Amino acid sequence: MTCSPLLDNLKKRSLVMELTRDFFRSMDFMEVETPLRCPSIIPEAHIDPVTSQGAYLQASPELCMKRLLARGADKIFQICKCFRQGERGQRHLPELTLLEWYAVNQTYEDLMDQCQGLLRHIAQGLGTPERLVYQGTSLDLTNAFERMTVAGAFERFYDVSLNQAIDTGRFDEIISFDIEPHLGISRPCFLYDYPISMASLSAIHPEKPDTAQRFEMYVAGIELANGFTELTDHELQRTRFKMENELRIRHGKAKLPLPEKFLSDLALMPPAAGIALGMDRLVMLFCDAPDIEQVVAFPPELL
Repeated sequence: MTCSPLLDNLKKRSLVMELTRDFFRSMDFMEVETPLRCPSIIPEAHIDPVTSQGAYLQASPELCMKRLLARGADKIFQICKCFRQGERGQRHLPELTLLEWYAVNQTYEDLMDQCQGLLRHIAQGLGTPERLVYQGTSLDLTNAFERMTVAGAFERFYDVSLNQAIDTGRFDEIISFDIEPHLGISRPCFLYDYPISMASLSAIHPEKPDTAQRFEMYVAGIELANGFTELTDHELQRTRFKMENELRIRHGKAKLPLPEKFLSDLALMPPAAGIALGMDRLVMLFCDAPDIEQVVAFPPELL
């Protein structure tokens, strides 16, 4: 009896999860679990939380994982469910699976190297070590992944500079519609050094005070991961959270409570780097699936 295409994809999904855990365990990362329900979450202007009995379902395990770093954890990872209101599309689900990992005394450059190693490890485990073929696009995994600054991407793919895009409020629009489709086509690409205003949890670049040590990884035009050198200044982080809440109010959204226990622990957190990677999208890539609902057991419409 042959399996359906969905079951074939779910089998591959299971193997991708297994290979992911194998990769991090080989580097002495400890797998952790943190609560899904929290009294406060990260205030973000463009992410709307899901509530549950007076608390919030996590949109990311980031706060609790960084609190573990403040309490002495060294290298940790987690694969978990996260929830974001109103997110549904070809690459979006309101209940998604995220992989996040954090390591003390590392930077966003270390994370880029680890992303490259992870994709190669999974491809090797799936028997396709040299190339990833997605929707007719063949991506090289053997050579170093491309690295491009955000400013360089605006120069290369659009006729408006990065600063002009920010000043006119068109940054997100240009990134989404005019730059992202060009990224990671022949090989995966790291888009790095974001404007500080687009990176509320990131450390400031030591040589560029208007730039954050943040990157996003793209594969076949799909945003796959968002990582950064962590901001450890708890007072500056408080200010940035307040700014995000101000943006929420400006957009007609509710103000969110500040995560006070996280801010207290952040004062004790050592230098570190952390990243979130969308596992559903990663499985899409390795299953050559054009729609995210083809790699999950039940999309929300079937529940």
